[in-house]
Amino acid sequence: MNKVMTRTKRKPGTRPPVRHDTRRPGRTPARTTPGGGHPSTAQSPALATPPLSRPVPQPRPTDHFADLLLAVLSGRRPVHSMLRHTAGRAYDELAWLAERGPLRTTHGAHPVVRDIGYYVAAPGALEVFARIGAGEQLRAMAFRLEHGPDHRWRCTAVELGGPRLPHPDDD
Repeated sequence: MNKVMTRTKRKPGTRPPVRHDTRRPGRTPARTTPGGGHPSTAQSPALATPPLSRPVPQPRPTDHFADLLLAVLSGRRPVHSMLRHTAGRAYDELAWLAERGPLRTTHGAHPVVRDIGYYVAAPGALEVFARIGAGEQLRAMAFRLEHGPDHRWRCTAVELGGPRLPHPDDD
């Protein structure tokens, strides 16, 4: 089975594990130049060695799209911000859902993505489910991502619990 959970479940109010290392670095030495002069009269910055930097981990497309969709459905972002991230009927579904404001809250608890999982439906296609929490209320959101020929992920379907956008063929 290709079902994958991407966020770990923690109890509310707990912190992630921390590193317990007794080897702490000492105090950094004072900056001096080879001739004992002031650092501003030292060598040019081009000769200085750049600090080592680690590559910044990129968020998974599932996490990125869950956050984007949540921002639109909670009213924090306009629907048109998703135009370039959707394909097919997904934009119409998203606009229809956002119009009804299913994740907007009036009592101060902002909705957050609590858990995400996905299923690899086909090569280049993910069916994603997310648990959205706002205070004590828990909602479900599902969406489909497809990897296009331009190597970009696009959302092709969005669903929340409740009424669905009527299909044009349903008469």
